[in-house]
Amino acid sequence: MAGMDAFIDRLDPEMCVVTAAADGELAGCLVGFASQCSIHPLRYVVWLSKVNHTYRVARAAERLAVHLLTREQCDLAELFGGRTGDRTDKFAGVRRREEGGGAVVLEDAAAWFVGTVVLRVDGGDHEGFVLEPVAWGERENTRETPLLRLSAASGIEPGHPAD
Repeated sequence: MAGMDAFIDRLDPEMCVVTAAADGELAGCLVGFASQCSIHPLRYVVWLSKVNHTYRVARAAERLAVHLLTREQCDLAELFGGRTGDRTDKFAGVRRREEGGGAVVLEDAAAWFVGTVVLRVDGGDHEGFVLEPVAWGERENTRETPLLRLSAASGIEPGHPAD
């Protein structure tokens, strides 16, 4: 698979934070594998690592929230990507609200949507959650602000256990 590096190393996708709420538990993580996957009906897929705390909560959630961060929001990226919800309350001190039937929306995100989980797909060490958007929004005056990309977040060491 080393030959794939010539392709993979050229990618610089937008990073997003995915949040989940189920059974009284909140979780969230930084995600680099996400994309629109259908036009009609509009669908979006986020891929969650199976060793991640957020994955375990998301499996029981009916809806997930997906958030875009700006390049200046490295602190939020570090919080949600560099720490594990197994040991850290990532939501302490973070402005958030309930939206779209119980999903947790980060109020400082540049843009967000809440989606109903319509399909789960096994992709190996990640599972894809195909979402149908039901609510969305954006923070004012952020449309022209560059988004956080993989290249800016590559120094964040994953917070989940390395088992």
